[in-house]
Amino acid sequence: MNHFNTIRSCIRNSNDAQLKKELEHMKFGEVLSILNKLQDQDQAKVFDALNEYTAIKAFKVLSFKTRQDLIRGMHHEKAARLLNAIPDDDRTAFLEELPSRTVNELIKLLSPAERSITLQLLGYKEGTVGRLMTPHYVAVKKDWTVQQVFDFIKLHGQNSETVNVIYVVDDNGVLIDDIRIREFLFVEPSKKVSEVMDNKFLNLVVTDRQKDVIEIFQKNNRFALPVTDEKGVLIGIVTIDDVLRLAETENTREIQKIGGSEALDEPYTQISFVNLIKKRAGWLIILFLGEMLTATAMGHFEGEISRAVVLSLFIPLIISSGGNSGSQASSIIIRAMALGEVKFSSWWYVMRKEIVSGLTLGIILGIVGFLRIFLWQSFHFYNYGQHWLLIATTVAFALLGVVLWGTLAGSMLPLALKRVGADPAASSAPFVATLVDVTGLIIYFSVAFLIMHGTLL
Repeated sequence: MNHFNTIRSCIRNSNDAQLKKELEHMKFGEVLSILNKLQDQDQAKVFDALNEYTAIKAFKVLSFKTRQDLIRGMHHEKAARLLNAIPDDDRTAFLEELPSRTVNELIKLLSPAERSITLQLLGYKEGTVGRLMTPHYVAVKKDWTVQQVFDFIKLHGQNSETVNVIYVVDDNGVLIDDIRIREFLFVEPSKKVSEVMDNKFLNLVVTDRQKDVIEIFQKNNRFALPVTDEKGVLIGIVTIDDVLRLAETENTREIQKIGGSEALDEPYTQISFVNLIKKRAGWLIILFLGEMLTATAMGHFEGEISRAVVLSLFIPLIISSGGNSGSQASSIIIRAMALGEVKFSSWWYVMRKEIVSGLTLGIILGIVGFLRIFLWQSFHFYNYGQHWLLIATTVAFALLGVVLWGTLAGSMLPLALKRVGADPAASSAPFVATLVDVTGLIIYFSVAFLIMHGTLL
């Protein structure tokens, strides 16, 4: 807090020299924390006072809105230096979120070399690995010695995104192996690269989907992966920092979709009111129309409700229990699918497991529902009439049926939607809610008719 007050005092007093001095003695985490606390104009002043290394490092991790505001508020020379200095993949990720007109203006600030790279990366289809990669890497030949590799790294490695992995290519630039730097550290300098190679490598293709990259990195525990074109020519690499950023974005989108809305695609605090309504209204309308079927179902059982009004007391309980069990199962299966743990071919395994789970959970809730009516009747909290035992039994068995059905529907729907090409995360929540609500009523009143026929019904 003392650092923050000092920085703010320097800004208010326009003491630029003191501001730079204070920032130089602060840790990066403290600088970042102060930037996030300040208003737009003050953020720009602090950013201008940072040395180039810290400014680049901070720009990479600040929110998109903050970066956008900073670029707009900078002098052209400062903006040009910053955009030319940040890694190509980070620059591409920033530019692809901006309007086309703004992108065109910013690209003019780049050096010819960086402009060429940026235009090349932006030229790849959105959502592909081409937009995620960087063309800065270290590539060597198999007939080089280890000493030649080290000499090459000293000369050219500074511009590489990482030197943790060295890539081996043939005379045509085709990738033939990737070798971790540690493998070179423990062999004689005179040894040939071909003697260190094992000819086993994992690569991405430039047209691969970005979503698939997350799973590949997770399963293979890699820091970086090479990117080739369709002919196997090495054209770039993707590093773990970009994959982590991508994973965070994808997870945010999936969570928002599971809630029954479109993905916002921008921070909640920055999205406009109109866009927020657009993202949420569509599914709400679909849900509303679907829930009209609930009213239709209740109208079908109007006679039963009029003869046994007490049954209507438990309608919210029955419907919500089914919806909750369905939402639980749906969320678990969607996440398992995202992690690659469950595929459509696993549907029978999932069904068997969820039948047992649904029965167990239904029995537990059925017992709780039965005890609720029993205790309220016994302690005279509420009088359910002379047929209270039948009512308690009806509620118990209805809960068993509804929870079992909700669990099955919630687990099977994501798999079925994935099979037909729909997005499970976006569709499962609304479909499960509507399906379980309507069918829950049918199960409830069907059980009630079987148990209470000849008494209240």
